[in-house]
Amino acid sequence: MPSGTGVATGSSGPMTGNHVCSCTTEPAAQSIRLTTAWTTLERSGVRSFEPASSVRHGPGSQPTTTEVRAREVMLNAVLVNGAAGYAFAKLRFRGRDRLLRLMLLALVVPGQIGMLPLFLLVRALGLVNTLAGVVIPGLASIFGIFLVRQYALSIPDSILDAARVDGAGEIGIFRRVALPLIAPILATLAVFTFLGAWNDFLWPLVVLADETRYTLPVGLASLAGEHVQDTELMMAGAVVTVAPAVLLFVALQRYYLAGIMGGGVKE
Repeated sequence: MPSGTGVATGSSGPMTGNHVCSCTTEPAAQSIRLTTAWTTLERSGVRSFEPASSVRHGPGSQPTTTEVRAREVMLNAVLVNGAAGYAFAKLRFRGRDRLLRLMLLALVVPGQIGMLPLFLLVRALGLVNTLAGVVIPGLASIFGIFLVRQYALSIPDSILDAARVDGAGEIGIFRRVALPLIAPILATLAVFTFLGAWNDFLWPLVVLADETRYTLPVGLASLAGEHVQDTELMMAGAVVTVAPAVLLFVALQRYYLAGIMGGGVKE
């Protein structure tokens, strides 16, 4: 047999077909695995790590669904819960104490029990798979109202009566007098609300059907596939998910502590 067509030999013996197949298919298998992982990533909705409309408008053109939802829920919840908590603390209206007791009684009911009726209501309003359907249910909470109410009880009635004597209306008193006084507890409520909206998993999973609109917790959970799992990408996604909440807490830490400590001071 000519030497040019012979089988290469060495100290370990001739190189068989299995060796050749193993050497040539290992890079291809790795490429297939990475391609499959990226396809799974796109289909799982974790492209919401990028802006929701990055497919059509390019990355960075729109905020993510998670950012929009957390911001809208936080701002509106602070306004609604702040006004309601102040009303329960300082305004006198019929059935105030009875309504407050009923609300506190509802705190013992798990939120998952009311999720089905809430979803049916959202569907009847045509808000399924929309940002409004994710945001509106979080605009008011019994905990937020009660938290602001307990803090507003520490506002001296003499200050409010003096404003009424000067001719200020109730809305003006709330805006110019009460709102600055309850600012610390509103900052505390903002931290709680933002963290709850940012980390919420179940309600966005129920309402949002389009994978491109998934929030970060839902998209991060969808990365854990049965056959393909990119651990590095999951860890990076976890950092992206946690970092904004930590930064917000650090930025509002002074107001947060003032709101917690000041809530126990009474006139």
